[in-house]
Amino acid sequence: MNQEIQGLSKQQLKSRETRAKIFQAAKRILQKQGYEQLSIKNICEEAGVSNGSFYHHFKTKDDLLSYYIEEQPSMDPDLLDLPSSAAGTKEAIISVYLNYVHYCEELGVEFMANYYTPKNQSLNPLIRTERPYPIITVHDYLKRVIDAGIISPPVNLEDITTDIRMIVIGNVFEWCLKSGDADFEGNMRRSLTTYLNGLSDHFEIYEFAKDEYGMYTFIANPNARSGRGILLWKQIEKILLEKEIAYNVYY
Repeated sequence: MNQEIQGLSKQQLKSRETRAKIFQAAKRILQKQGYEQLSIKNICEEAGVSNGSFYHHFKTKDDLLSYYIEEQPSMDPDLLDLPSSAAGTKEAIISVYLNYVHYCEELGVEFMANYYTPKNQSLNPLIRTERPYPIITVHDYLKRVIDAGIISPPVNLEDITTDIRMIVIGNVFEWCLKSGDADFEGNMRRSLTTYLNGLSDHFEIYEFAKDEYGMYTFIANPNARSGRGILLWKQIEKILLEKEIAYNVYY
């Protein structure tokens, strides 16, 4: 972070400081007065900046609110490298949201309780896809993992990320509802682990490797998971045929 700041010009530093000042003003209003009082006029008065300065940095009030997500501590890139197993995939996803938990705690219960309102359109990941939302980070990560053939989930990617987003919002709401008197990190880890473990029945069913001729060999158990193993194998076999991948399979 210090190296990043050192590389900025005076104008860039001033712009960065103004953005932070505007955000801090919005944060104070949210904490003390709630979302209903979070107008651009009130934000500018609290921050001591002009309307023109506000619009130079942010398009709308919701654009400003999404800034807090942009400023969250970045993930260790190594944690989001392609894993070697489904277990590594699950741990990476959980790590993203534990990182998010810690940032929510830094912002405080009051801010988060007022931030999580249906009126706040910055919560909609479909609107601000250029922001590094945790759910977008996870979506892109899972897509790479699926494309690499590391996991083969039984439902589509959009459904998985929607489920995860609802689990996360539920944990944030519970934490806010109890005024911070909840095991935020523990609950987040437990609920995500439970959900991902449910999917993992389909993550790792087959052992496979290339033989000396470069052909994949699969060992499939049709009776695995109460007979669901054969259903997943049919899905995998369809993909192999579509991609014209040579393989052997032993039941």
